[in-house]
Amino acid sequence: MSKKGGAAAATQLVKLLVPAGKASAQPPVGPALGSKGVKAMDFAKLFNERTAHLEPGLPTPAVITISPDRTFTFTLRTPPTSLLLKRAAGITTGSGRAGSTGSEGVAGTVSVKHIYEIAKIKMADVKGVGEEKMCKVVAGSARSMGIRIVR
Repeated sequence: MSKKGGAAAATQLVKLLVPAGKASAQPPVGPALGSKGVKAMDFAKLFNERTAHLEPGLPTPAVITISPDRTFTFTLRTPPTSLLLKRAAGITTGSGRAGSTGSEGVAGTVSVKHIYEIAKIKMADVKGVGEEKMCKVVAGSARSMGIRIVR
């Protein structure tokens, strides 16, 4: 159905991963929002203000809600679990052979304390999940990346 036919346009969601404090009208922000009729510079200015306290360049997920009148609101999420795990392990990439026996499947190691701290950070994004369950989720992500968990 055409939007011109009088049918009310629905609210739209756009999810972006943008470096903290470095949003601009360039990709990925410009094309994603411009195609929805939102001025990318308006979003970039607000995003950069709200992420000024974060480490510059930290990949920060944003969920943008665009109303039919082209106004928008957005919420910030915590950085991806994989990024937090890679930083805790001191590595730049996960193992291409995760799960392999021996040392070739291990990209790095993290402690149980690291898993717990990352789980506490990620709980801000997921409501109704206990710490133990979130720790299991983070530990599963670590294993799938080839990161060994040590005590």
